[in-house]
Amino acid sequence: MEALKEIQPIKTGLKGEILIPGDKSVSHRSVMFAGLCDSEVKITNFLHAADCMSTVNCMRALGVDVKEINDNTLIVKGNGFHGLKEPQGIIDAGNSGTTLRLMMGILAGQKFLTTFTGDASLSRRPMGRVINPLSQIGANIVGRNGNKLLPITVIPAKENLHGIDYQMPMASAQVKSAILLAGMNADGKTTVTEPYTSRDHTERMLEGFGVKLEKSGTSITINRVEKMTAPKEIHVPGDISSAAFWLVAGSIIKDSDIILKDVGINETRTGIIDVLKAMGADIELINIRDEVEPIADIHVRYAKLHGTTFGADIMPRLIDEIPIITVASMFAEGETIITGAGELRVKETDRLQVITDEFNKVCPCIEGTEDGLIITGGQSNNLQKAVCNSHDDHRIAMSLAILGASGVGIKIENSECVNISYPTFYEILSHFE
Repeated sequence: MEALKEIQPIKTGLKGEILIPGDKSVSHRSVMFAGLCDSEVKITNFLHAADCMSTVNCMRALGVDVKEINDNTLIVKGNGFHGLKEPQGIIDAGNSGTTLRLMMGILAGQKFLTTFTGDASLSRRPMGRVINPLSQIGANIVGRNGNKLLPITVIPAKENLHGIDYQMPMASAQVKSAILLAGMNADGKTTVTEPYTSRDHTERMLEGFGVKLEKSGTSITINRVEKMTAPKEIHVPGDISSAAFWLVAGSIIKDSDIILKDVGINETRTGIIDVLKAMGADIELINIRDEVEPIADIHVRYAKLHGTTFGADIMPRLIDEIPIITVASMFAEGETIITGAGELRVKETDRLQVITDEFNKVCPCIEGTEDGLIITGGQSNNLQKAVCNSHDDHRIAMSLAILGASGVGIKIENSECVNISYPTFYEILSHFE
């Protein structure tokens, strides 16, 4: 059994600068899209974490040359848009839903067979939501449990893929991306419409690779693509989902005054900033500039927070940040009500259940609902040291660590899962303890 990770309380506030690691979503896509081109692409500030390395290993298995120059720099050289090769074995997507779902879209129109497996967590996650629309396009994808679960095999389609007009039942960047990527190999137009706009990293990066998209409201249309043109270099912005832990820590730990460097502020991802500001957080964006994506430094100071209410309309912009927003809500005066978060029940874990079970060990102030949470705040003096389990969910582990650091300390079981998205997290946190 893995040793417990003990987190000590931070007594004197967070001070100084924190360089945020590369965005996970952008890192995945940069390797995938560069691998569909025939010229070298240098990728800097790449997130060298388990999920993104699943994508690297996947592209290598498909015949793409990926050189690791150092921990955060890659050189990717593909064989052109139609140049992927049949893998010699089964591809392991690890814990990475992004790798699996986007690659199903890319491979839907290929003339060879690919089989995917994954870890225990990924093997439980629902893939029917991607396979169903891809099947409508003409893809031939089979999987366990009625084509819903891993292992999954993408079989060469008998005929050309054809464009569809797909109304998505939920806002999901991964599902939207899979359909658009399949649409690049489909005859005619492929249109995806979401109820709300989910993160748009795929659309932005496709345009950066010379792919034309039509946008109207929450609809995106793509036509068949014959060639993608790679930029010479892609600089991956810092991941706001990783910055989120420091945004909350800086807001709730007294005397904190920190600057988070080079953070991506794509508006489809900044719901965490909007919610924290609505709670009274002292957050300022400085040094704003535009690269592959908009980037800024974020200045955060301690502030007295108050409860808030938010729901489905903002959820696609902060779905991954609900665990750490829960921590902020435990310290905020009054009640925070979160609705429209049912998607969290099919993430790496049932995050709503895990938040309720594990965070309540520190202070019983959270009530779970079918699609959200009700958090009674003002608990800073009621926290008790506890042993909590991450359930191998990286965002739960890091949120528990911030909860412990902001209170009386904590012990975390299965703490190593932070390597999925933020391998240096504990090291940085220890500088402030």
